[in-house]
Amino acid sequence: MAKYAACICEGGAERAILDLLLDNHMLIFEREQLIEEEVLRCRSAKEFEGKYLKKGFEEKIIVYRILDSRSENFKISKAYKHKIDIVNVVTAPEIEMLIILNEGKYREFKKANEKPCIYCKSNLKYKDVKSYEFVRQYFSDLNLLIKALHEYRRVSKVHKHEWTLWDLLKVK
Repeated sequence: MAKYAACICEGGAERAILDLLLDNHMLIFEREQLIEEEVLRCRSAKEFEGKYLKKGFEEKIIVYRILDSRSENFKISKAYKHKIDIVNVVTAPEIEMLIILNEGKYREFKKANEKPCIYCKSNLKYKDVKSYEFVRQYFSDLNLLIKALHEYRRVSKVHKHEWTLWDLLKVK
């Protein structure tokens, strides 16, 4: 395990899930290992380099990118390429799939042919499904979150060299 890690995600829902797992010491890294000891919101490699890599870390940094798109580029410049390893943790199509799976609505969701966030809002009546506060409260019972992560891993088509949130868990 790398001495330093960065965990980057795009939205409040993803951050809520990661904070829950971090606060309960369930991930393969601890909050104390994270740059600034928090989950970062930083989508571009250039921004990440400028804000964090210029601090002169002595050891390699492992960067966990939590993203729902397989096509997002994160091109690190040559000057920093040797200083980091990148792990793409894919939540495609969207993090809201965890709620759909937890509700036992996966079959109905597939038939509806909607984006997960739209399905959650229209069919499950969860208006704030993307908000940090909603997701943190919804998954306050960590057993529900762990079961949803497991089910997501089971039903997902995980590509080679990709991870899911399940793969970040310390104990499976």
